[in-house]
Amino acid sequence: MAEGVNRLLADAGIRIQSAAREYRPELSLAGCEVKLLKPQAIVKMLELGSRDVGFAGADWVSEFDAQLVELLDTGLDPVRIVVAAPAGAAASESFWKRPLVIASELEQTTRRWIAERKLQATFLRSFGSTEVYPPEDADCIIDVVATGATLKANGLEVIDEVMTSSTRLYASPQALDRPVLRDAIEHLVLLLKSVLEARRRVMVEVNVTSEALQRVVAALPCMREPTIAMLHGERGFAIKVAAPKNGLPELIGKIKALGGTDIVVSPIAQIIP
Repeated sequence: MAEGVNRLLADAGIRIQSAAREYRPELSLAGCEVKLLKPQAIVKMLELGSRDVGFAGADWVSEFDAQLVELLDTGLDPVRIVVAAPAGAAASESFWKRPLVIASELEQTTRRWIAERKLQATFLRSFGSTEVYPPEDADCIIDVVATGATLKANGLEVIDEVMTSSTRLYASPQALDRPVLRDAIEHLVLLLKSVLEARRRVMVEVNVTSEALQRVVAALPCMREPTIAMLHGERGFAIKVAAPKNGLPELIGKIKALGGTDIVVSPIAQIIP
């Protein structure tokens, strides 16, 4: 999580400087104090109000039922919290009718799931490597998965999905009650959003003749309206749009087929509306 967050901050022009094993780095934003904590601790500090904003996984906010304000879903480190059991075990009707032992590091999440399913089940706390518990020490597990490769390697299959999670920016409710602090937090969110939006888009520039102008403009996805400028000598037009990366190969082919030439695609650092 730290690597993705540090890169996000850096792309927003916010520098973090720290030595190895240092938990109080310096931030280039004036008036800010920073502390590096585990996500679980960050959630607790925000809930207590001793910290104003922090990055944490949505799964831990849910686990602690923390009353925080979600400011921004970065989409980084996407994971699923799933229920997994030995392959084929859950297909048996008897599996659900007998008392179950469910291993997990997420106690409250597990207990809520048991209550929602109205199961006879015992929670067994795991301390990492939860996948190794079934079948001898647990009937199933509730765990965080990214690709599911570890589950498969241990002979487990997903039988239910509890929630999805990602790295998100949260605020303590108390912090947002202070106008000056709220303004600073909103400025931080604006900077981070500008980077996330820019990562989803590229700048596309294309030259067109007068005859092809309207055809190409109609085919270009853009945020509002394309920027159009006349070329030197009035020999056509230059069009510029911030287009989504998704579908870019098809878009370039379409632009070319409609008469666009000299197509240039370049990265965008930030987009601020």
